[in-house]
Amino acid sequence: MIYCCEEHVDIALDTIVDEYETFPLLTKIPGDNLSTTCEYCRNMATYVVANE
Repeated sequence: MIYCCEEHVDIALDTIVDEYETFPLLTKIPGDNLSTTCEYCRNMATYVVANE
């Protein structure tokens, strides 16, 4: 599972496809209760990209 901002969502999708060779699941995170940052930068994460 990768937490990412809108700017890095394409990199996160590519990472899941490359590592797990499966279609990634993209889920938007509700903005009212989040304190997680993007794994590629320091922006707030807006999406979770997962393999299942």
